[in-house]
Amino acid sequence: MVSLQLHERVGAWSAEQWAGLGEGGNLFVGRPWLEALERAACVGEASGWLPLPLGLERDGRLQALAPAYLKRHPRGEYVFDWAWAEAYARAGLQYYPKLVVASPFSPVGGRRLLGDAAAWPQLIAGLEQVVDEHGLSSAHVLFPAREEAQALDEAGWLLREGVQFHWRNRGYADFDAFLATLSRDKRKKIRQERRKVAEAGVSVRALRGEAIAAEDWAFFYRCYRQTYLERRSAPYLNPAFFALLAERLGSHCLMFVAERDGAPLAASLCLVQDDLLYGRYWGAVADIPCLHFELCYYQGLEYAIRAGLQCFEGGAQGEHKLARGFEPERTWSAHYIADPRFRAAIAGWLRREREGVGEYVDALFSHSAYKTLAPDE
Repeated sequence: MVSLQLHERVGAWSAEQWAGLGEGGNLFVGRPWLEALERAACVGEASGWLPLPLGLERDGRLQALAPAYLKRHPRGEYVFDWAWAEAYARAGLQYYPKLVVASPFSPVGGRRLLGDAAAWPQLIAGLEQVVDEHGLSSAHVLFPAREEAQALDEAGWLLREGVQFHWRNRGYADFDAFLATLSRDKRKKIRQERRKVAEAGVSVRALRGEAIAAEDWAFFYRCYRQTYLERRSAPYLNPAFFALLAERLGSHCLMFVAERDGAPLAASLCLVQDDLLYGRYWGAVADIPCLHFELCYYQGLEYAIRAGLQCFEGGAQGEHKLARGFEPERTWSAHYIADPRFRAAIAGWLRREREGVGEYVDALFSHSAYKTLAPDE
């Protein structure tokens, strides 16, 4: 017997049931990560991210799951649909609430339809059913894996393309070997930026797992919060979440702490999963030129090369990453629009946007940091 179950928290299914899904190694949609967000109240009614995970069960066994959320605003998604919401408002209709399948506050690609791929059509149909039966405007699957995007496309959802910047390890022996593959001006710029940090008397500690002490976590959060304060906004995550992260997923945590004369100045936090490095959060309590580049990019690149990691995902947006060896990478999102009139209008809008994205990616590659001349240029 097959049934669709809509719950109010990811903890409704046991860790053993989640393990049976085979999450594809995606840290950001695993039960520990998502449950930590719930327990720390980073998601919930107050945040506008109301958990509504949808599970497909067969004979009492969890076969597939979509980590879905009821959203009442666009924040924390990194796939921007403000124009769609405005169009609904002009038509006298409500765009919110909507259903979003995503890892909250994390623009990281990977599995979103967890479990047996054979069950994806039923799970996708279940998401549509939730939208239709509850009078929602739409459902959105953000940053799915390529094969999931294809399945959603085949189910009639609208696909949207985006661009991020990822660094690929081409077997570099060390950071200098990586620099040697860049054009002369990019190589010079990176060395100048790193020299400015060193000449400011700044040193950096790289801490992994249990080596990250309680005082390091406390200082990191102070920096993370400062980043949001400078933008006159509130941080998405709180100390309780990071405490749970250290407790449950500490082995995946990599922290860089910048110091001068023994006093901490800035910190960044990355996550390591298999051969991937994810750049996530950063902040500083002092203004040091180029320190952001050092902690958010160069330290991560050095670590990835040293550890033999294959990819460094630097997060959403940021064309400045291009000059530092990152390259354009296409991302996807998929959208089920309940109203057929808006579905047709948005489909046309997406076709035009897709053409622009293609031109944008071509332009980005034409400004690659890597050499186009002979190695002895």
